[in-house]
Amino acid sequence: MTTTSGPLVVEPIGDVPRASATNFSQVIRVMEPVAERECRARTSGVNCDFDIRVDDRPGQPSNAFQTLDRSGRPIIVFTQGLINDARNVDELAFVLGHEAAHHIAGHIPRQQQNAVAGAVIAGSLAVLLGGGADAVQSAQQTGARVGARTYSKDFELEADALGTVITARSGFDPLRGAKFFTRIPDPGDRFLGTHPPNAQRIEIVRRTAAGL
Repeated sequence: MTTTSGPLVVEPIGDVPRASATNFSQVIRVMEPVAERECRARTSGVNCDFDIRVDDRPGQPSNAFQTLDRSGRPIIVFTQGLINDARNVDELAFVLGHEAAHHIAGHIPRQQQNAVAGAVIAGSLAVLLGGGADAVQSAQQTGARVGARTYSKDFELEADALGTVITARSGFDPLRGAKFFTRIPDPGDRFLGTHPPNAQRIEIVRRTAAGL
Protein backbone atom coordinates (compact mmCIF):
# COMPACT_ATOMS: atom_id res chain seq x y z
CA MET A 1 0.00 0.00 0.00
CA THR A 2 1.63 3.17 -1.16
CA THR A 3 1.11 6.81 -1.96
CA THR A 4 2.22 8.55 -5.13
CA SER A 5 1.69 11.89 -6.76
CA GLY A 6 2.37 10.86 -10.36
CA PRO A 7 -0.15 10.79 -13.19
CA LEU A 8 -2.43 7.80 -13.35
CA VAL A 9 -4.72 6.28 -15.93
CA VAL A 10 -6.90 3.38 -14.84
CA GLU A 11 -9.98 1.58 -16.04
CA PRO A 12 -13.25 0.93 -14.16
CA ILE A 13 -14.25 -2.53 -12.91
CA GLY A 14 -13.90 -5.00 -15.76
CA ASP A 15 -13.25 -8.71 -15.39
CA VAL A 16 -13.32 -8.81 -11.58
CA PRO A 17 -15.15 -12.00 -10.48
CA ARG A 18 -18.77 -11.31 -9.60
CA ALA A 19 -18.51 -12.12 -5.86
CA SER A 20 -15.39 -9.98 -5.46
CA ALA A 21 -16.93 -7.11 -7.42
CA THR A 22 -20.08 -7.29 -5.31
CA ASN A 23 -18.07 -7.15 -2.07
CA PHE A 24 -15.98 -4.28 -3.38
CA SER A 25 -19.04 -2.30 -4.48
CA GLN A 26 -20.63 -2.85 -1.06
CA VAL A 27 -17.53 -1.58 0.72
CA ILE A 28 -17.31 1.53 -1.46
CA ARG A 29 -21.00 2.32 -1.04
CA VAL A 30 -20.75 2.18 2.76
CA MET A 31 -17.27 3.58 3.34
CA GLU A 32 -16.92 6.43 0.88
CA PRO A 33 -19.27 8.81 2.73
CA VAL A 34 -17.67 7.90 6.07
CA ALA A 35 -14.15 8.53 4.74
CA GLU A 36 -15.24 11.84 3.23
CA ARG A 37 -16.89 12.88 6.49
CA GLU A 38 -13.71 12.05 8.44
CA CYS A 39 -11.67 13.97 5.88
CA ARG A 40 -13.79 17.10 6.23
CA ALA A 41 -13.71 16.87 10.02
CA ARG A 42 -9.93 16.48 10.23
CA THR A 43 -8.70 18.82 7.48
CA SER A 44 -9.17 22.35 6.19
CA GLY A 45 -9.07 23.35 2.54
CA VAL A 46 -8.45 19.78 1.40
CA ASN A 47 -10.38 18.08 -1.41
CA CYS A 48 -12.31 15.26 0.28
CA ASP A 49 -14.18 13.97 -2.77
CA PHE A 50 -12.63 10.52 -3.10
CA ASP A 51 -12.53 8.88 -6.53
CA ILE A 52 -12.21 5.11 -6.05
CA ARG A 53 -11.11 3.07 -9.06
CA VAL A 54 -10.06 -0.40 -10.13
CA ASP A 55 -7.02 -1.02 -12.31
CA ASP A 56 -7.99 -4.20 -14.14
CA ARG A 57 -5.06 -4.34 -16.55
CA PRO A 58 -3.83 -7.94 -16.84
CA GLY A 59 -0.77 -8.89 -14.83
CA GLN A 60 -0.95 -6.11 -12.25
CA PRO A 61 0.24 -7.26 -8.79
CA SER A 62 -1.99 -7.24 -5.73
CA ASN A 63 -1.80 -3.63 -4.58
CA ALA A 64 -3.68 -0.51 -3.57
CA PHE A 65 -2.46 3.06 -3.48
CA GLN A 66 -3.56 6.65 -3.12
CA THR A 67 -2.67 9.47 -5.47
CA LEU A 68 -4.00 12.86 -6.58
CA ASP A 69 -5.26 14.05 -9.93
CA ARG A 70 -4.12 17.36 -11.40
CA SER A 71 -6.83 19.26 -9.53
CA GLY A 72 -5.86 17.73 -6.18
CA ARG A 73 -8.77 15.31 -6.02
CA PRO A 74 -7.82 12.16 -4.09
CA ILE A 75 -7.83 8.92 -6.08
CA ILE A 76 -7.68 5.48 -4.48
CA VAL A 77 -6.81 2.62 -6.79
CA PHE A 78 -7.22 -1.10 -6.16
CA THR A 79 -5.72 -3.58 -8.57
CA GLN A 80 -7.91 -6.46 -9.59
CA GLY A 81 -5.41 -8.80 -7.97
CA LEU A 82 -5.94 -7.29 -4.52
CA ILE A 83 -9.71 -7.44 -4.82
CA ASN A 84 -9.47 -11.09 -5.77
CA ASP A 85 -7.02 -11.82 -2.93
CA ALA A 86 -9.19 -10.26 -0.21
CA ARG A 87 -11.02 -12.98 1.71
CA ASN A 88 -13.87 -10.86 3.05
CA VAL A 89 -15.40 -7.39 3.04
CA ASP A 90 -13.49 -6.44 6.20
CA GLU A 91 -10.15 -6.82 4.44
CA LEU A 92 -11.32 -4.70 1.53
CA ALA A 93 -12.70 -2.14 3.97
CA PHE A 94 -9.48 -1.93 5.95
CA VAL A 95 -7.38 -1.40 2.83
CA LEU A 96 -9.75 1.33 1.66
CA GLY A 97 -9.67 2.99 5.08
CA HIS A 98 -5.88 2.83 5.11
CA GLU A 99 -5.55 4.46 1.70
CA ALA A 100 -8.12 7.15 2.55
CA ALA A 101 -6.13 7.86 5.71
CA HIS A 102 -3.01 8.58 3.65
CA HIS A 103 -4.86 11.45 2.01
CA ILE A 104 -6.49 12.74 5.18
CA ALA A 105 -3.11 12.80 6.94
CA GLY A 106 -1.53 14.69 4.04
CA HIS A 107 1.13 12.10 3.37
CA ILE A 108 1.77 13.00 -0.28
CA PRO A 109 2.65 16.68 0.39
CA ARG A 110 4.60 15.70 3.51
CA GLN A 111 6.55 13.13 1.48
CA GLN A 112 7.28 15.76 -1.15
CA GLN A 113 8.49 18.21 1.50
CA ASN A 114 10.81 15.57 2.93
CA ALA A 115 12.20 14.86 -0.53
CA VAL A 116 12.92 18.54 -1.14
CA ALA A 117 14.58 18.90 2.26
CA GLY A 118 16.72 15.83 1.62
CA ALA A 119 17.80 17.15 -1.77
CA VAL A 120 18.74 20.56 -0.35
CA ILE A 121 20.75 19.10 2.53
CA ALA A 122 22.59 16.55 0.40
CA GLY A 123 23.29 19.09 -2.33
CA SER A 124 24.64 21.61 0.18
CA LEU A 125 26.96 19.00 1.68
CA ALA A 126 28.24 18.12 -1.79
CA VAL A 127 29.02 21.79 -2.45
CA LEU A 128 30.83 22.14 0.88
CA LEU A 129 32.92 19.10 0.03
CA GLY A 130 33.95 20.68 -3.25
CA GLY A 131 31.85 18.55 -5.55
CA GLY A 132 31.28 19.55 -9.14
CA ALA A 133 27.92 20.03 -10.83
CA ASP A 134 27.47 16.32 -11.54
CA ALA A 135 28.34 15.36 -7.97
CA VAL A 136 25.94 17.94 -6.57
CA GLN A 137 23.14 16.76 -8.85
CA SER A 138 23.74 13.13 -7.90
CA ALA A 139 23.77 14.06 -4.21
CA GLN A 140 20.50 15.95 -4.60
CA GLN A 141 18.85 12.97 -6.29
CA THR A 142 20.04 10.61 -3.57
CA GLY A 143 19.01 13.06 -0.87
CA ALA A 144 15.53 13.35 -2.37
CA ARG A 145 15.09 9.58 -2.35
CA VAL A 146 16.32 9.28 1.23
CA GLY A 147 14.21 12.23 2.33
CA ALA A 148 11.07 10.78 0.78
CA ARG A 149 11.63 7.52 2.65
CA THR A 150 12.61 9.07 5.98
CA TYR A 151 9.16 8.99 7.55
CA SER A 152 7.47 6.47 5.26
CA LYS A 153 7.15 3.84 8.01
CA ASP A 154 5.59 6.43 10.32
CA PHE A 155 3.18 7.39 7.55
CA GLU A 156 2.11 3.75 7.15
CA LEU A 157 1.47 3.38 10.88
CA GLU A 158 -0.48 6.66 10.94
CA ALA A 159 -2.59 5.38 8.04
CA ASP A 160 -3.13 2.06 9.82
CA ALA A 161 -4.39 3.85 12.95
CA LEU A 162 -6.70 6.30 11.16
CA GLY A 163 -7.74 3.58 8.72
CA THR A 164 -8.82 1.51 11.71
CA VAL A 165 -11.08 4.35 12.85
CA ILE A 166 -12.62 4.81 9.40
CA THR A 167 -13.15 1.06 9.00
CA ALA A 168 -14.81 0.70 12.39
CA ARG A 169 -17.03 3.76 11.93
CA SER A 170 -18.19 2.26 8.64
CA GLY A 171 -19.41 -0.84 10.45
CA PHE A 172 -16.61 -3.20 9.41
CA ASP A 173 -14.16 -5.11 11.61
CA PRO A 174 -10.65 -3.61 11.38
CA LEU A 175 -9.05 -6.48 13.31
CA ARG A 176 -10.45 -9.00 10.88
CA GLY A 177 -9.48 -6.70 8.03
CA ALA A 178 -5.90 -6.35 9.24
CA LYS A 179 -5.41 -10.10 8.91
CA PHE A 180 -4.59 -9.23 5.32
CA PHE A 181 -1.11 -8.37 6.67
CA THR A 182 -0.55 -11.99 7.68
CA ARG A 183 -0.66 -13.06 4.03
CA ILE A 184 1.72 -10.52 2.51
CA PRO A 185 5.54 -10.59 2.70
CA ASP A 186 6.86 -9.13 5.95
CA PRO A 187 9.31 -6.32 5.17
CA GLY A 188 10.91 -6.67 8.61
CA ASP A 189 12.70 -3.58 9.89
CA ARG A 190 14.99 -2.85 6.97
CA PHE A 191 16.95 0.41 6.90
CA LEU A 192 15.16 2.86 4.59
CA GLY A 193 12.37 0.35 4.03
CA THR A 194 9.05 1.96 3.17
CA HIS A 195 6.79 -0.25 5.30
CA PRO A 196 7.03 -1.27 8.98
CA PRO A 197 7.00 -4.92 10.13
CA ASN A 198 3.59 -6.56 9.78
CA ALA A 199 3.43 -7.44 13.49
CA GLN A 200 3.88 -3.78 14.40
CA ARG A 201 1.10 -2.78 12.05
CA ILE A 202 -1.31 -5.36 13.46
CA GLU A 203 -0.50 -4.17 16.98
CA ILE A 204 -1.31 -0.57 15.99
CA VAL A 205 -4.67 -1.73 14.64
CA ARG A 206 -5.38 -3.73 17.79
CA ARG A 207 -4.55 -0.84 20.12
CA THR A 208 -6.51 1.71 18.07
CA ALA A 209 -9.56 -0.55 17.86
CA ALA A 210 -9.44 -1.16 21.61
CA GLY A 211 -9.69 2.57 22.22
CA LEU A 212 -12.79 3.12 20.08
